[in-house]
Amino acid sequence: MTSHSDPHTRPPAADAVDDRVTPFHVDGLDVRGRVVRLGTTLDAVLAHHDYPAAVKRLLGEAVALTVLLGSTLKFEGRFILQTRTDGPVDLLVVDFTAPHDVRAYARFDAERLAELEAASPAGVAPDSGALLGAGHLAMTIDQGLSANRYQGMVALEGGGLEAAAHQYFTQSEQIPTRVRLAVAEEVRPGGAASGWRAGGLMVQFLPTEGGRIRPVDLHPGDAPEGTDLPEAEEDDAWVEAQLLVNTLEDIELVDNELSSERLLFRLFHERGARVFEAQHIVAKCSCSRERVMNVLASFSREERADLVENGQVGVTCEFCGRSYAFSAEEVVDTEPPSTED
Repeated sequence: MTSHSDPHTRPPAADAVDDRVTPFHVDGLDVRGRVVRLGTTLDAVLAHHDYPAAVKRLLGEAVALTVLLGSTLKFEGRFILQTRTDGPVDLLVVDFTAPHDVRAYARFDAERLAELEAASPAGVAPDSGALLGAGHLAMTIDQGLSANRYQGMVALEGGGLEAAAHQYFTQSEQIPTRVRLAVAEEVRPGGAASGWRAGGLMVQFLPTEGGRIRPVDLHPGDAPEGTDLPEAEEDDAWVEAQLLVNTLEDIELVDNELSSERLLFRLFHERGARVFEAQHIVAKCSCSRERVMNVLASFSREERADLVENGQVGVTCEFCGRSYAFSAEEVVDTEPPSTED
């Protein structure tokens, strides 16, 4: 691990620190990326619902991926990852509010999940592709009322979140990208309650010289079945970076005794990696009574009246489980929120 005069770089940490995103550059390979390690923050996100282990693992992957991507925002805004699929887990939503707040929710069919687990080999948990099934993954950047939303979408066709992320960057961003995700349940000694850990690595090839990123030919859709498209020749530096990332094992991403800096040293010590100031990540829901009221006010008066039961309207936040109660008069007679800056 190298240390440079750049004031934002820092020496490697000897001890592992959870709930951090660590940016890095590997100048010798023209790549940059981020490492995320989540411990108590992931536990706090998952604790709001009584999810089965398979759903916790899948949602943990989604949280790690969202934090990797959302933490790159250079402005105050939100990055939202959402899947809608036909599998046992038909909905995932992870909401990252810059610079460090994350919340998440999963919807699943308990009966279909049990059937999938029963059909899996003994001791083998269903993978994320089987849990999700087919559908789509959407990534949304929301800069607030002052700017338009940006949304990218990619098909989910039985693959997992790693594969979807690779496909997204190939077709939408045209940036060579490699993503690794891992989630594990940690059994703590002394009979203490177990906890969940997640780790993720994102590496992108961003050379300063033009012409080194070869565009990938996307399938035209009308080619005869079985037609193979020519593969673009990849830059040698990017080939080497991918080979190094492929040596990474899941246990290294979730090891609570291995710091992010030491992990990067294992991968890129021959090329030299610069690490930058880590960013703390916290589990925090952005719901509030005022925000819920603004959502209710966006409905028509007739729709609001239909929500009234026993003289009041009850709303429960799907992310954190917090409940809000409003009188019928508060909801029915409220005015829509202003959209002016």
